[in-house]
Amino acid sequence: MKQISKPLLLLAIAAALSSPAAAKQTRHTNPSVAVAPQYDTTHVYVAPEDVDKFVASFLATFGGKSTKQVVATVTPTPSSTTSQLLQTPVGTVSLFGFKTPIPYPFGAERNGYLVSDIDVAIRQARAAGASVIVSTFPDPIGRDAVVQWPGGVNMQLYWHTTKPDYAAFTSVPENRVYVAADRAEAFVRSFVKFSHGRIVSDSSVASGAEVGKPDAKIKRIRIESAFGKMTVFVTDGHLPYPYGHETTGYEVADLDATMAKAKEAGVTVLVPPYSFENRKAAMLQFPGGYVAEIHAAAQRHAAAAE
Repeated sequence: MKQISKPLLLLAIAAALSSPAAAKQTRHTNPSVAVAPQYDTTHVYVAPEDVDKFVASFLATFGGKSTKQVVATVTPTPSSTTSQLLQTPVGTVSLFGFKTPIPYPFGAERNGYLVSDIDVAIRQARAAGASVIVSTFPDPIGRDAVVQWPGGVNMQLYWHTTKPDYAAFTSVPENRVYVAADRAEAFVRSFVKFSHGRIVSDSSVASGAEVGKPDAKIKRIRIESAFGKMTVFVTDGHLPYPYGHETTGYEVADLDATMAKAKEAGVTVLVPPYSFENRKAAMLQFPGGYVAEIHAAAQRHAAAAE
């Protein structure tokens, strides 16, 4: 029998592993745990006395509704907080008004992703390079854990005992992540692997106006997955206030109309509307201190204004 040389054998193995059938098998054995963007929330913590003011201003700005407010323990150690979900057409907020001191490291997680299987999600997050900084624990409606990605980005993973059923967003919000240059590659590689996502753009000469530095160029990476959208800003940390304090960017159809609603509802405009590339954006601060970016695609905004 003719012997196959070792280099040719290795090439044959590599070709087999990279084939569509092999890729399909890999996806089958390592399935995505994402559910859909409308099940993922931005975590907002405000003082108890600011909860109602925040709810009123947020819903007045973006529309939508709130679930019934409850008082619960949502951490693995004793604590007490009001808890409710603010569901709008452009993004969802998990709102907490802690009546007790907040146990560490809660409050530092930027958002929560609903997963189809919490145990599988934890295994996949670890395999992708995340650290599990809060091991899985029960909450009133399911199970949770907190993970940290390279670069120090904290996120909470959820699993619900009863499968929820929420309407899709009119526009999917952006998870806005700021990372240092020396950890950006590791963060992107890890998150894309975990989320089964894809990089939709990677620019080293993006407009610095997006982070308050209109005369500079920055590196910006946009990622999309079944968890939703993510924008990664690779910076030197020399950021003007309030950039970096926002965790979510909300896309609206008419920026000026949304700004008018926000002002009427008592929201503070931190950065007035500014234009760059294909967007017009602004930075807002809601009662209780929550900072958010809002933006409209330039063409959509122009059409809405006509």
